[in-house]
Amino acid sequence: MDMKLRLKIWRQKNAESKGHFETYEVNANEHMSFLEMLDVLNEQLISEKKEPVVFEHDCREGICGSCSMVINGRPHGPVQGTTTCQVHMRTFKNGDTITIEPYRAGAFPVIKDLSVDRSSFDRIIQAGGFISVNTGQAPDGNALPIEKEQAEKAFDAAACIGCGACVAACPNGSAMLFTSAKVSHLSLVPQGQVEHSKRVQDMVAQMDKEGFGMCSNTGACEAECPKEISIENIARLNRAYMGSVFGSQK
Repeated sequence: MDMKLRLKIWRQKNAESKGHFETYEVNANEHMSFLEMLDVLNEQLISEKKEPVVFEHDCREGICGSCSMVINGRPHGPVQGTTTCQVHMRTFKNGDTITIEPYRAGAFPVIKDLSVDRSSFDRIIQAGGFISVNTGQAPDGNALPIEKEQAEKAFDAAACIGCGACVAACPNGSAMLFTSAKVSHLSLVPQGQVEHSKRVQDMVAQMDKEGFGMCSNTGACEAECPKEISIENIARLNRAYMGSVFGSQK
């Protein structure tokens, strides 16, 4: 079914410019994805010799997380456990007004329109989100027994795609869910436990340096995460951080 929509989209030239909402009318089909609908809008704007709306995308398969934007006040839109690119227009109704904004966080400065700079996440990973000790070759991984429960928890944490929805949903702009997921998926397997204490301290220090806010346990991050990463990881990170700090003072 075809549908006519009104879009209120945030337009901003760069981080220093003052942004504003612009309203557009677009005709879409209920089978389109949200990004395909934006493609239609941009084709329309280009044909009218107007500047298209800048937004990020890559895989369009719910894997990379680069399609991040806030739709009607919710990161990635109204569908639970789903990235923007996997939201389809049948979620909305003919005649709806849809408000589309970039992520709002001091650590995610606007590049242009709906695109934000999330390189702060990369620097958190660079600070310690890796295993530097010798773990052997690929076949050696099968020789290390790991309890099923631990392996499942590590896999669940590793599902984080670093999209930043947790930061956008948090009233404090905290990156605790992201950081804790990256710490957890390494610390829950034997290969990552060797440098666990240093990893925790380095990644938390970098997170604070980037200007992310403190966690206040509202749970909004878990509710809006497209991969439904559990806030149990935040509790695990807090325990690990306290243990590493006080352990290092002995």
